[in-house]
Amino acid sequence: MQKPALNVVVKAARRAGDIILRHVGRIDSLNVFEKAKQDYASEVDKLAEVEIIKELKRAFPDHAFLAEESGQTGKSRFTWVIDPLDGTSNFLHGIPHFCVSIALLDQQEPVLGVVYDPMRNEIFSAVKGSGAQLNERRIRIGQRAELKGAMLITGFAPRQRSRAVKQLECLGALLQEAEDVRRTGSAALDLAYVACGRADAYFEAGVMPWDIAAGVLLVREAGGRCCDYRGGQDMFKNGQIVASNLKLGEAVQKMIVSTGYANACD
Repeated sequence: MQKPALNVVVKAARRAGDIILRHVGRIDSLNVFEKAKQDYASEVDKLAEVEIIKELKRAFPDHAFLAEESGQTGKSRFTWVIDPLDGTSNFLHGIPHFCVSIALLDQQEPVLGVVYDPMRNEIFSAVKGSGAQLNERRIRIGQRAELKGAMLITGFAPRQRSRAVKQLECLGALLQEAEDVRRTGSAALDLAYVACGRADAYFEAGVMPWDIAAGVLLVREAGGRCCDYRGGQDMFKNGQIVASNLKLGEAVQKMIVSTGYANACD
């Protein structure tokens, strides 16, 4: 699963990105539906997902798929995890910050990942053991070792709003030391930005495997660490993630525990 497979995934991501871009100026005419409370999707999500699966099935007919819109199909050691439009809410509001996210899992381990930002024409990619790249140039995670001066990113997942009070308490504690906190609306891009040093750390609960699978590999291959709120590796199972370099990640994770936010998410 090296360069040939990566080329296929990049092609699939770009085709999905083309579909998304064609609809950017036509948002008012789209069919939008609410999958769950405050969790929306559109026909563009489905069109992009169909295109990705078509491209991947052509190259990997025996692989399984876990896609946000169509769910789980097939059984295999290898599973493609797909978010055809991560940041749908941004897209629907005309905010130019969203992406395509595609990852390949070997059992439950990410071994290939691509995050494509069609608005900026940025391809973040990683293959396990081969490092992470942005538009084919090597990227490395930031080396900030403490919360002082750190730029953090978080999210408020619609599935976790009942825990928002504790999350805000945690943010208040972090802001006593950190420079600032961002909420961008795309978990996959949040992880990509941590991988390339644009942000120092990212944390969120209520994320799904398709939100983070590609980004987890990007962070790891850029020299960083991903864990859940307790420091474990059950991110796909419990929907919690902290991503950063080792030292800063530990500081963020400990703050999440000490403020009681981790308990609220158990």
